[in-house]
Amino acid sequence: MLVLITYDVNTESTLGKKRLRKVAKVCVDYGQRVQNSVFECALSPAELCIVKDKLLKVIDENSDSLRIYNLGNNYKSRIEHFGAKEAYDPAEAMIF
Repeated sequence: MLVLITYDVNTESTLGKKRLRKVAKVCVDYGQRVQNSVFECALSPAELCIVKDKLLKVIDENSDSLRIYNLGNNYKSRIEHFGAKEAYDPAEAMIF
């Protein structure tokens, strides 16, 4: 299923900047960055639980924001892309 993860980490402090890097690292490990703080992730339900657990351990719920949108398996009809960045198919293999 396709999951959209967005976050806003308060970076006014050194600890906030460190949290921002950790959140981004978790997201990079599981998905494709489509905007600065937005990732598309093709995850199984078990992987979603793992990612959510990892992210909740990193963020500060008093000053940061984390949103997870489950677009399900029929996501292709729900996504429209316009603009400069090239679209990709999250179901295909990603080459690093």
